[in-house]
Amino acid sequence: MGVSDSLERIRTALADRYAIERLLGQGGMALVYLARDLKHDRTVAVKVLRPELAAALGGERFLREIHLATQLQHPNILAIYDSGEADGVLYFVMPFISGESLRDRLDREQQLPLPDAVRITVEVADALHYAHSRGIVHRDIKPENILIEQGHAIVADFGIARAASQAGAEKLTETGMSIGTPSYMSPEQAAGSVDARSDLYSLGCMLYELLSGQPPFQGATTMAILAKHAMEPPPSIQVVRQSVPDEIDAAILQALEKTPADRFRDVAEFADALKHADLSPAARRSQTLARRSGQTYSRPQFRKRRLPGPRWLAWVGGAVLLVALGFGAWRLWPRPAPTAVTGPDPRRIAVLYFRTQTNSDTLRFLADGLTEALIHELSRVKPLTVISENGVRPYRDAAVGPDSISRALKVGTLVSGSVSQLGDSLRVSVSLVNASTGVEIDNRVLTRPRRDIFALQDDMASQVSNFLRRQLGQEIQLEQSRAGTRNPDAWEALQKGQEEIRAADELISQGDTALIAREYDRGDSLLAVAQSLDPRWITPVTQRGWLVFNRLRQTGSLDRAYNARALEHAMTFAAAALKLDANDPDALELRATIRYYGWLVGLQPDAASADSALAQAERDYRASVAANPDQASAWSSLSHLMYNKPELNEANLYARRAYELDPYLTNADRTLWRLFTTSLDLGQSVQATHWCDEEQARFPSDPHSAECQIMLFALSDIKPDIPRAWALLDRYVELNPPSQREFMRKRGAMLVSWALARAGLNDSARDVVVRSRVEADEDPPRELALFEAMTRTMTGDTDGALQQLAIYTAANPQMRKSLSSDPWFKPLRDNPRFQALVASGR
Repeated sequence: MGVSDSLERIRTALADRYAIERLLGQGGMALVYLARDLKHDRTVAVKVLRPELAAALGGERFLREIHLATQLQHPNILAIYDSGEADGVLYFVMPFISGESLRDRLDREQQLPLPDAVRITVEVADALHYAHSRGIVHRDIKPENILIEQGHAIVADFGIARAASQAGAEKLTETGMSIGTPSYMSPEQAAGSVDARSDLYSLGCMLYELLSGQPPFQGATTMAILAKHAMEPPPSIQVVRQSVPDEIDAAILQALEKTPADRFRDVAEFADALKHADLSPAARRSQTLARRSGQTYSRPQFRKRRLPGPRWLAWVGGAVLLVALGFGAWRLWPRPAPTAVTGPDPRRIAVLYFRTQTNSDTLRFLADGLTEALIHELSRVKPLTVISENGVRPYRDAAVGPDSISRALKVGTLVSGSVSQLGDSLRVSVSLVNASTGVEIDNRVLTRPRRDIFALQDDMASQVSNFLRRQLGQEIQLEQSRAGTRNPDAWEALQKGQEEIRAADELISQGDTALIAREYDRGDSLLAVAQSLDPRWITPVTQRGWLVFNRLRQTGSLDRAYNARALEHAMTFAAAALKLDANDPDALELRATIRYYGWLVGLQPDAASADSALAQAERDYRASVAANPDQASAWSSLSHLMYNKPELNEANLYARRAYELDPYLTNADRTLWRLFTTSLDLGQSVQATHWCDEEQARFPSDPHSAECQIMLFALSDIKPDIPRAWALLDRYVELNPPSQREFMRKRGAMLVSWALARAGLNDSARDVVVRSRVEADEDPPRELALFEAMTRTMTGDTDGALQQLAIYTAANPQMRKSLSSDPWFKPLRDNPRFQALVASGR
């Protein structure tokens, strides 16, 4: 539909309320028209969603979210007068601002005077702080959305980005649109997580551009820009504009920290830092001359406070820790750790996602599938170490140099390629590259008929294998393809199903359970298609079982009947897969996980059946790693199981194996946590401290990074620092979601009581645990009762410890046997009441 056709349609749809005069401008999501409000006789701007986006989002929820934005009344926020739907047209109405946008001014002047840039940024920050205090995040701060009226900043479009995100972000890929602008998008927003700190990051990018004339990161493609946001440090603003004061430069760099918790506490704190900077010409000249003469300036340091990072918590009855299993093929998208490495091993390889020459979805699915098949094939070849799919996913289509990838992934060799269609044929170009130098070692071009994609896959794997044999002097043989199918349609259906499932996983943080369920249902339908097209192919069957289990895990349900039904459903897929191949490592891991989860949530009716279920789960995990010694997720889950037996040395050993096999493992954070807890329980203070430090370095926004530091004070050879323990408690609470902070403060206080007990402050420790108790409905697994029992054991209060253990074991009878050899309760082992508690259980 042309512009003139759109104009006539809008005029007709809104004729009873607004006289549409002309088109003012257009963006990726909407068109803006100059209009006359017939009822109030005033000039207004009417923003109309593009038809394809309006169709994708639907009217009811979009308008409900827009209505929230109408509640924002602030001098630096563009008001929303009206909104509605007419003849399929979704629109909202704003005041008409006769001035220009900040983008217009920036295009004209290239760089703004320092006082103007700071003043505008402070005004925008004030508007954002007001909105954030009401729970509204803008999501698309950029010069185009800042209007200038009589020299003052007016923030526009609070409604549209929020409405699109809340009402239908899952459908934006169907329209070719996205929420946010790459040049100003925070790393976490690119990964699907948005909160007020994302707006802070975008505002930092905008100020950087106002002063330098360009955003901090630029690239040829969207993915290239997003990759730089995630990986590369922003260059100092003083590189291009030396007159910028140190305080402003430092404030911008802090606003652009990769980890949200390392930024300012909020936009108001950012604005405060800007307002207190000395912008006088004399001060700026002094600093500039000092830098030119080689003098060293101490950069200003602003107060930082950790804010909560997203975390999906599900408390499961019977588990001492959060259930932290590998869950087979289910993968989150972890961020690579960009650590410099000297002389990377050429046997450590990253297979980058293959590019496509067109935007065809079919070609993209094929390229992804070919890449992942090659990763799997090479992962099975010793002595190669191949980065997992999740490790290389952030570099998909990214214009990042080989040396940067080499440093980030610690690899010595890269495999890259492209897929294109020539008539009825597919053409795949493959290159082997020295990651450190960027020099191509060798290349191949393979062409096969479109319907013969599996011959192409086999040739590609063989060719790359031969490259490596020549270059590394190793005997390398490829094993049978993981896919195990010769049906191209089945293979394509599987790829599309996995895309739907990944899309659902990315929506979890939004909390729209109905929307997530629909995405999962579509994914399962496509997996079912793949299964029906090739009934002998085991992968779709195991994937469907993992999907059922993953959905159950996300509910965190404590309903026994619901859990039993879901696990029984998942077990049908495990049984079907094992009927196809009794030794398939993924199918064995799936069955083991179903059995183990049933044990964790206490589904077995008696001690004998619980012991049998645990033993069967252990046998399956061991069979899985025997079939594939590199099955890192099964090693991780086996570690968790051994922890609960408890066989602490084995648990620690298997966690090390999982961590070493793939540093980008889906549950690397959980594996690290297990390495810490097993070391702690074994009394290995040096190792426990090491793994806690590793947790802080790799996952600083995870609550475990603060929790482990508090727990270290429970060790007898580490001197308790009580003030630090209480300070860490505050950080621990802040790192948890707001809805869980009240409970987490009490849980964390229980941990602090261990430090008090170790410090000999027994009365204080007991007072803390009494104040930190909660009712059973707040803590169904009665974990806090277990924590209090540990504190009372440390303080010598045997009766109090046994009372709390009775509460805990009543809720978790399957854990009695584990408690019998728990090192923390060693002082109680000779007590008859303790023996009675643990002897009658599972």
